[in-house]
Amino acid sequence: MENTPKSVAKTTETSLQIVEVLRGTDGMTIAELSEHIELAPSTVHRHLTTLKKHGYVVHDGDVYALGLQFLTVGGQIQRRVTAYPMIKEKVDALADETGERAQFLVEENGERVYLYTEVGQSAVQTGAHVGKRGPLHTSAAGKAILSNYDRDRVESIIDARGLDGVHGGSVTREELFEELERVRDRGYAFNRQETTAGVHAVGAPVTADGEVIGALSVAGPASRITDDRFTEVLPERILGAVNELELYIEHSV
Repeated sequence: MENTPKSVAKTTETSLQIVEVLRGTDGMTIAELSEHIELAPSTVHRHLTTLKKHGYVVHDGDVYALGLQFLTVGGQIQRRVTAYPMIKEKVDALADETGERAQFLVEENGERVYLYTEVGQSAVQTGAHVGKRGPLHTSAAGKAILSNYDRDRVESIIDARGLDGVHGGSVTREELFEELERVRDRGYAFNRQETTAGVHAVGAPVTADGEVIGALSVAGPASRITDDRFTEVLPERILGAVNELELYIEHSV
């Protein structure tokens, strides 16, 4: 009996390993998966059969790929976030008003996660998409979220995740805490090409009942998001959207 939990955990771990491998591809054969994760083809086949039964994997001929069941689950989780319909409305409005990419991010397990994103008519591709994860300290929205955490919580995230990932280098702990203090003072954060070369962003936290639930941000080319547009115009628009969103949450949730 004592070996059962360990055995079940190992089985689950193997299935998740297969999912992670497939996530980075357009599909793989059993032989390719077997070689990649160094498991017998028969073992890989059993896991794929179970995943396929529940809609998490599909196959075309001998090629297996992730199924849309993940999208179904993700959509349900997405809508579980406080005031998600209003969040979507505000992101869409920011994208339309600014012509840039707008997004709402949340924190999970010390990482930033894109909950929803929309592009304006002038937006450039930055690789951002719903579900994408990354370091909190390298993005405007991530820093906006961190600015609402106490030092101990930020320290624990740094201990677990580190401070690498900044484009062109990294920051020290004290540099980050100094930046978070400035974010708290002004109410919004800047990303000066820290995530992606040539991309600037502005982000502000969204809170409910004294707790941060995520952050709104707008990102675009550094050549276009500059001067007053970077330091005044976009922050003002984002803070306006945050204020409306927080009022909605306060009076409806």
